Amino acid sequence: MINRVLIRTKVIQLLYAYRNNRESNNVTTAAKQAEQALLLSVNQTYELYHWILMLMVELHQYAIKRIEIGLNKLRPTAEERNPNTHFINNLFSKQLIENKQLKEFAEKHGISWSEETDLIKLLTNKITATDFYQEYMQENERSYERDKQIWRQILKKVLIPSTILEERLEEINLYWNDDFETVMSFVEKTIKRFQEGNGADQPLLEMFRDQEDLAYAKKLLRTAIVNQEEYDALIEKTAQNWETERIAAMDMVIMQAALAEIYTFPTIPINVTLNEFIEISKYYSTEKSSTFINGILDKIATDLRAEGKLIKAGIYVKED
Repeated sequence: MINRVLIRTKVIQLLYAYRNNRESNNVTTAAKQAEQALLLSVNQTYELYHWILMLMVELHQYAIKRIEIGLNKLRPTAEERNPNTHFINNLFSKQLIENKQLKEFAEKHGISWSEETDLIKLLTNKITATDFYQEYMQENERSYERDKQIWRQILKKVLIPSTILEERLEEINLYWNDDFETVMSFVEKTIKRFQEGNGADQPLLEMFRDQEDLAYAKKLLRTAIVNQEEYDALIEKTAQNWETERIAAMDMVIMQAALAEIYTFPTIPINVTLNEFIEISKYYSTEKSSTFINGILDKIATDLRAEGKLIKAGIYVKED
């Protein structure tokens, strides 16, 4: 689930904090502390993934409660006496509620929306007011795939745009704001992957696709911290008309991480590294940063090629 795009972003965030709040001259100690912070951040992102899945569970259960309240009224309306049960019989919802992995994780980490009645009610009202929901409720034919589709629509058109939901999540964990949209894409991927035949044993997304990505995350962060002075000197040499003090701190951090990847991971093509970190700069730094960073990193790459540090298909490695 935690892909390399997200890993790069988290590394950038930690490097920025390290550069601006460096307390120890011991880079080995600093690298270990940063690695611990990285793993904590990754775990928190994985927890957010489960919070969103549990939100879907709570929305379904709230729909059941609303019908039960209507049926138990002394003078129920005709609609309350004969409620439309299409949504509460959603096959995907029922499967998600029974999912063993989700239950275990939620119980272990204390994940519950049961006290968030106002938020759940507000989101439910937004969902039931949409045209796509009204259309779904009037359909005669039912299918597992259609039941998954309605949840993907709810995710995209109600939950993701909800500033109130995003604000509430930020109150739970300040750092989730940066992860919100990415985690939502993971949730949609999860919905797509669900198969009816798997029942309660349907696997959720793992935190890391494999151990290689975990090793990549640790190594990228550690290398960037340990070699910061070397990378700063290289950037200053390349940016001839700029002193490092005049370069935005975030720009320095982004180039620092990019150089760590270029030097340390020979199997990652140089154009992939440049593109990924330039995209990060568009979100986290100034308006002109992407052009500046692209120019500096491209010049460094050109120099590495001239110095014979290029191997195969645009991949750079550092000489021994």
